[in-house]
Amino acid sequence: MDAVDQILAQWNAARPDLNVRAMGPLGRFKRVAQIFNREMSVTFEEYGLNAAGFDVLATLRRTPPHALSAGELMSSMMITSGTMTNRIDQLAKSGLVCRTADPKDARKAVVQLTEAGRSLIDQAVSEHVKTQAGLLARLEEEEISTLDQILRKLLSEEKPASEE
Repeated sequence: MDAVDQILAQWNAARPDLNVRAMGPLGRFKRVAQIFNREMSVTFEEYGLNAAGFDVLATLRRTPPHALSAGELMSSMMITSGTMTNRIDQLAKSGLVCRTADPKDARKAVVQLTEAGRSLIDQAVSEHVKTQAGLLARLEEEEISTLDQILRKLLSEEKPASEE
């Protein structure tokens, strides 16, 4: 019996009229996410990053030619323009990204990885992948595949950020 089972038992005793079945997996999702985020943050911090900075650098690195407009970054990360501007500013101050004129439209800027940014994200993402593998190490390959399928199904009707 884990902590979530104890909470469910308490609710069943206090309010037997409620069907709290969904509370179990949702409570566990929340706890797992907190633990995983904490562990991944340790990896990011080893490279002087936080999750937000890692996300921007990783998005640029996996998207050739490693340069996107702020709008393209926002849509791929589903965050607001103010949040994106702040993230870009912090990474630019650290020399990890730079803003350059958009070759298609001089009125716009694109955010581009610098050599330092590319080097850092290449190192950080290698460690991040190891961290992620470690977080799922208790599961068999088949369990990981099943979990992935279930989560994909839960997210299959996800609304875009603009609709939330």
